[in-house]
Amino acid sequence: MRSLCFRSRVPPPSRTPRAAPAVPRGLPGSSAEGMVESSAAAIAKWDPESPSPRAGGAGSIFMEDRAEALRFLQCVHDLRKAMHSLVAENSGSEMLLQGQSSMQIAMKRLQKELYRVLSADGACLDPESVSVRSTGSICEDDGDSGGEGLPPPSMAMTDLRFIVECMMSSGYSKECIAIYTVVRKSIVDNAIRRLGVEQFSASQVNAMGWEVLEVKVKCWLDAVKAAMNLFAGERILCDHSFFASDSIGELCFAEICGDGATRLFKFPAIVARRSKKSPDMIFCLLDMYAAISENWLEIELMFAFDSTSGVRSEALASLVRLGESVQAMLTEFKSTIHRDSSKSVAAGGGVHRLTVYTMDHLCRLADYGDTLADIVTDCSPPAKPSLPEDYFDGSDSDEAPAPAISLQMAWLILVLLCKLNGKAEHYRDISVSYLFLANNLQHIVSKVQASNLRYLLGEEWVARYARKLRQFAENHERVAWGEVAASLPEDPRAAISPAEATERFRRFNARFEEACRREGTRVVPDPKLREEMRASLERKVVRAYGEFYDAHWLTVGGETSGAISIKYTPEDVGYYLASLFSEPAYSGSEPSSWPSPAVSASSPSPSPRWWHPRSH
Repeated sequence: MRSLCFRSRVPPPSRTPRAAPAVPRGLPGSSAEGMVESSAAAIAKWDPESPSPRAGGAGSIFMEDRAEALRFLQCVHDLRKAMHSLVAENSGSEMLLQGQSSMQIAMKRLQKELYRVLSADGACLDPESVSVRSTGSICEDDGDSGGEGLPPPSMAMTDLRFIVECMMSSGYSKECIAIYTVVRKSIVDNAIRRLGVEQFSASQVNAMGWEVLEVKVKCWLDAVKAAMNLFAGERILCDHSFFASDSIGELCFAEICGDGATRLFKFPAIVARRSKKSPDMIFCLLDMYAAISENWLEIELMFAFDSTSGVRSEALASLVRLGESVQAMLTEFKSTIHRDSSKSVAAGGGVHRLTVYTMDHLCRLADYGDTLADIVTDCSPPAKPSLPEDYFDGSDSDEAPAPAISLQMAWLILVLLCKLNGKAEHYRDISVSYLFLANNLQHIVSKVQASNLRYLLGEEWVARYARKLRQFAENHERVAWGEVAASLPEDPRAAISPAEATERFRRFNARFEEACRREGTRVVPDPKLREEMRASLERKVVRAYGEFYDAHWLTVGGETSGAISIKYTPEDVGYYLASLFSEPAYSGSEPSSWPSPAVSASSPSPSPRWWHPRSH
């Protein structure tokens, strides 16, 4: 079958005797003329302009009778061979005119067949199926039907190569290439449009609302993979069809896919140049950057030759533009944090809205860690003196520097912490300032631990700021509850006079109630931090008060004035502390929910001791 349509590099042995030595190559005159005549008769049966329904109209020689199709191709081969012989023997032979006329009829038929094969149902020459199909012998028939009334894919591919090779070897390369590129380009362009890849100008993109643009970007992201499969299929189809000429196959592929690929890879650069950018736009840019970079090797291989260099350039330009835009948006994000001039403070020392927004944004950015690492690799990190000194604690000058993306994330969080430190100064009560810093740092550390930021910043970063968090919590406790603890003697069980014990109880009551009034409006949103702070107060306040109470309540309980001074049992104190930090417990001078004093003149002896120090 190969010998029917493919030019052999070695001329086949002559089937005629050695008569007519004057014609060293080709057929003798009489044989050549006879072959022209017989070939012309066979070709005329399939004249596309013939009134015969079988030859003209919608008839297809390859679909109706493959044996006849092979004989037709053999006739074209023989006709070409005979005409070459006649030219060598007698260039003025009248049979050459008949041969030329028959050759034109044959080429018209093959053009029609070529158009049919190239524009057939996708089951035959679907580029995506071509891209994954084995490129073994084209003469193998897998027997799978390509659809009702259509040849199977392998047979259609065989027909395509036979037709292309026959037309090109017959001197009709221009016509063959024109039909091939027009038909396949139309198919590719329509497929690109169906994927939703539209051609926009910069002004059109700038005029779009963010919601509309977001939909367009999502559509583009969905289209990239399918488009790459489409281009890969067309590349394989061109290589297969124009097997005899790599240069022609490359030019055809460039003509077929160049416009669609350029349109596909130009869109991200236009979006990246958009003047109006919302904070969430950075994620669209990162998605598009990742889509191109993940396919970059395939892009370089598929569009490797000079005729498709424009596609590579467009894809590379989009990568560069996207990267620059992402870096600019990271810088703008840092400036946005730094410029925040709001003097509003979180009620009760809670988590500030700036902290919530910033950490949500950074956590989403951390999901693009690999992509961001590619983009910010060449970014110079902040100078060491501009960072807090403890950021470099434990680091040795001989150690490898942290990755640029890790420094970028750490730097953004440091900018946030510095801003929060300034906002903490707006609180009049310094204990609330410490609580505010503890709450916000707890939110930051929790977000880091629960996201990919943990892998970018490292365990050492988490441990360092967890220590800072404990320091803020301890400072809050010291300022808010220090006077309460100081109202009790250093040794709660030491022997003291009833008068001094009474005074200690009264002092504790006043300072405890004052601390509860202040702390009743404080909040600790994180349940773990809330329990840790409650447990610490229990160890330092309830434990000390319980020991003092056990040692001295009998001493002052016999006196009316002393009994009145004992307002709270250790259980009462523990109850109040256990209700702290959840939500504002009260407003006003004294909480109405507090129970009556545990010891009074009519109640000289309290219930048996309930309190047992916890071991921590």
